[in-house]
Amino acid sequence: MSEVDRKEVTANLLAWSAGDNEALAKLMPLVTRELRQVAGAFLAKERSDHTLQPTALVNELYLRLVDRRKVRWESRAQFFAFAAESMRRILVDHARAHHASKRGSGAPKVSLDEAIGTSRQQEVNLIALDDALKSLAERSPIQSRIIELRCFGGLSLEETASVLGIGERSVSRSWTAARAWLFRELGGG
Repeated sequence: MSEVDRKEVTANLLAWSAGDNEALAKLMPLVTRELRQVAGAFLAKERSDHTLQPTALVNELYLRLVDRRKVRWESRAQFFAFAAESMRRILVDHARAHHASKRGSGAPKVSLDEAIGTSRQQEVNLIALDDALKSLAERSPIQSRIIELRCFGGLSLEETASVLGIGERSVSRSWTAARAWLFRELGGG
């Protein structure tokens, strides 16, 4: 996304926060391609027979955005942080529903190395990953949020630091620690 597009996204988010409902209509074409790429990356890690497609995941996100009232959007990074959290919830809700409908069959798998950025390949149950992230949030809310923003939101270290209001080096250290903790928690060694 170009710097001009980034500024336009931020301007539309601010206008939407100020009550301009047209701003959401202007915003979506600017962010849809990037949101589809993030959604596609998540879904590529899912089971091959997954019924959600990137466009459907973005559409579900859009429905959640339309229902948002009185949100004070401040930046593109904050918006993508919200999108990351929402996509994660949508995927976990979908996985739980699928798992329940199969009555005990295997829950969907994602690649742990892709989910937390390691180089070792290991399949991970999406529901187990969500449970581990909840456990990590109890232990270290900031580390859990960093994993969510980086993995599910596709934010850079700099953008993550901006959203969280902390230094980039702190984000980098917490990112490394959180990935190691999740890898161990999910049986990676």
